[in-house]
Amino acid sequence: MPGPDTRSPDRPRPSRLGSNPFSLLLLLLPALLLSGCEPGEPPDAPGEAEVPSDPAGMEDVTEGDPAVVIFEDVTLIRTDREETIPGQTVLVRGGWIEEVGQVGSIRAPEGATVVEGSGRYLLPGISEMHGHLPGGGADRQAVEDLLFLYVANGVTLVRGMQGHPDQLDVRDEVARGELLGPRLILGSPAMGWGNTPDLDEAPERVREFAAQGFDLLKIGEGPDPEVYEALVTTAREEGLPVAGHVPDEVGLHGVFAAGQVTIDHLDNYVEELIPEAEREGVAPLWGVAEVAHLAETDRIDDLVSATVEAGVAQVPTMPLWEVFFGSRSGEELREALPETRYMPRETVDGWVEQLQSRREAIGDPEGRARVVELRREIFRALHEGGAIFLLGTDSPQLFSVPGFQNHREMALWVELGMSPFEVIHAGTWAVADHFGELDEAGSVEVGRRADLLLLESNPLEDIDRMADRVGVMVQGRWLPEEEIQQRLAEIAGR
Repeated sequence: MPGPDTRSPDRPRPSRLGSNPFSLLLLLLPALLLSGCEPGEPPDAPGEAEVPSDPAGMEDVTEGDPAVVIFEDVTLIRTDREETIPGQTVLVRGGWIEEVGQVGSIRAPEGATVVEGSGRYLLPGISEMHGHLPGGGADRQAVEDLLFLYVANGVTLVRGMQGHPDQLDVRDEVARGELLGPRLILGSPAMGWGNTPDLDEAPERVREFAAQGFDLLKIGEGPDPEVYEALVTTAREEGLPVAGHVPDEVGLHGVFAAGQVTIDHLDNYVEELIPEAEREGVAPLWGVAEVAHLAETDRIDDLVSATVEAGVAQVPTMPLWEVFFGSRSGEELREALPETRYMPRETVDGWVEQLQSRREAIGDPEGRARVVELRREIFRALHEGGAIFLLGTDSPQLFSVPGFQNHREMALWVELGMSPFEVIHAGTWAVADHFGELDEAGSVEVGRRADLLLLESNPLEDIDRMADRVGVMVQGRWLPEEEIQQRLAEIAGR
């Protein structure tokens, strides 16, 4: 990342991007989001603070032209390497960073909104690289609320990984500034589970997705090697990256060879450690608990080397999988995670029931615990071996609330050995690099998108400070924390 640049850039060009185990939840989600949730007074959720009568940040804001915002005397957090740059002024105009320079070097245009940044830290908004958005027929308010939960937590980009044609309109509305939300990059409907095409149909389905305007091809469980190859080959012809699961019959090495760009949920890493003869007939995703005790952990280093050589990025969604395979009941999780207040009560009730059913299907508690242990060991080895990580959570899923789960994900990554900088890098710079957008995203520089997060203290010292917000800027719109808390209260009330 070059030093501060006070030159006014030309306007940056638009971005170049243009029966499933989860199916019950995904089908029910739009309907469940329609249902109201009675207001209550649970304790503050992570990332929230009591709203004081004169909230921090607001007394330091000079209101003016909403299209021009100046952050005065902030400390910039670099995302390419662990370094801060104090005493900076950042001028945003029309959704883009126009100037960056030392305090006193930039004159505030008449009518600009000025945000006092002394003692505060400015960095790009973080990303959600495996999110789920409402599908067809979702209530407009439900869509707005779900998008806002991301924005409220500093998530300014979401890669949707359960596609539906209705989401394309939502993506375009957000891009035009007609709908407040993170920038959306949309995966296609998943090619797997009950939606697995046959060999003749596969190319046609991919071409349909490309013509509709999806940004990538989502792979689920189910395609055999021939179908998978047909999907990947056609996607390459259509310019669509391929991402998601690792079909069991294809396996990790098949996915490496095909050039899939991300593997989500550490899918098939535990399975790959099981002797091949012992994993025959094991159910995808959940059945591995039955044979986890047979894992040959001395093979982990070879898998790490193959992963790094292939260049495939990991979106491991660690906390969610520890919910699936863990020991805490749904009721315990409901009590432990106060952010569930922002999901409809019927949704959370459904999560309690679904988790119980999932646990019964998985079976042996010792096997579940072994899967959690193996996933943590694999995560550490991939990190130490230099694999690429991208921040994502698979929300909304069982007790995985959009935005709030990103903070839980980051905290667990630090617990497992990453530094706070490495986690921030995985949610900012690495994501922009993944999409080939380092010239317009991923850092606080001239010509980059004005998707920003202003914090009260330095998150490089403690990752939990990522939730200590002064406010969030999304597509150049400044949202002070007072406004964020008011909107969250309204969502909880619904």
